Amino acid sequence: MRTRRLRRRRLLTSSLAALTAAVCIGVVDVDRSQAAPDTNDAEPVAAADPVGPPQDDFPSALAYSLAHPTAVPTGANDFTCRPGAAHPRPVVLVHGTMENRYDNWAALAPKLKEAGYCVYALNYGGGSGAVLGTGDMKESARQLADFVDRVRTATGVAKVDLVGNSQGGVVSRYYIKHRGGAAEVDKLASLSPPNHGTTFSGLGLLAASIPGGTVLLGAACKACSQQLIGSDFLDDLNRGGETHPDISYTVIATRYDEVVTPYTSAYLGAAPNVTNIRLQDVCPAAVTEHAGISYHDVATRLVLNALDPAHAQRPTC
Repeated sequence: MRTRRLRRRRLLTSSLAALTAAVCIGVVDVDRSQAAPDTNDAEPVAAADPVGPPQDDFPSALAYSLAHPTAVPTGANDFTCRPGAAHPRPVVLVHGTMENRYDNWAALAPKLKEAGYCVYALNYGGGSGAVLGTGDMKESARQLADFVDRVRTATGVAKVDLVGNSQGGVVSRYYIKHRGGAAEVDKLASLSPPNHGTTFSGLGLLAASIPGGTVLLGAACKACSQQLIGSDFLDDLNRGGETHPDISYTVIATRYDEVVTPYTSAYLGAAPNVTNIRLQDVCPAAVTEHAGISYHDVATRLVLNALDPAHAQRPTC
């Protein structure tokens, strides 16, 4: 038991340190970018974009992306890929707040490619350098819609599957509801999405208690304020039903989440097309927190199962 607690503490410490570095860099970059409007539309991989190596953890991937901010994860953005009969829909990966396509997906993208999928990952949401996903989530959903259109055109498919991490899961839902995604998406698997908002471990509530605090928070990261519990953005997104009946939704959450708080805020309302999974109900020893969930082997297996339920496998703890 003591060993487990120490291991959990080390995981939390390393990932929190990495997130703290990203936040600090992100605030500096966003402040510097205020002099000019953001033009960071989602784009397919360019010839100059380096393909980064697979990584086993978020801190390592973050360190690489800080030095290579346009990096593409191994296996992603091959626009010559043609989906086969086993996996007829491409998978589009949507990163989280203050992250990017590489540091979020350096583990999952190559595993999806190895499993036979055509895999694509975009950078979106403003910010600067490697720290992205800070801008207006409505605009981010438009960027996602444009990127999906490029993928659909390149591959000749009618629909894609989406995998969203944190904010990426919510942006994907906004795209489905308001940007035409209902006709273009078959499945959405989300890792720790703040579907009903977050307190950011109390920081959000603190900001809300100070006159002008939420506005101040949104000045540096509009997407952050839009993800707070009770935000106008989330009220609009969840009003009139949280899901589309023609799309399959899977939410994977961890009880040790220190960013989406409470972690149960990730869950979508019960519906025949919704599966909510707590990682620890599948594997009690899984101690991953928010930043590490896209690197956790059990979460990866659950994503693969969500994308291909006919060939689902029991995760190995």
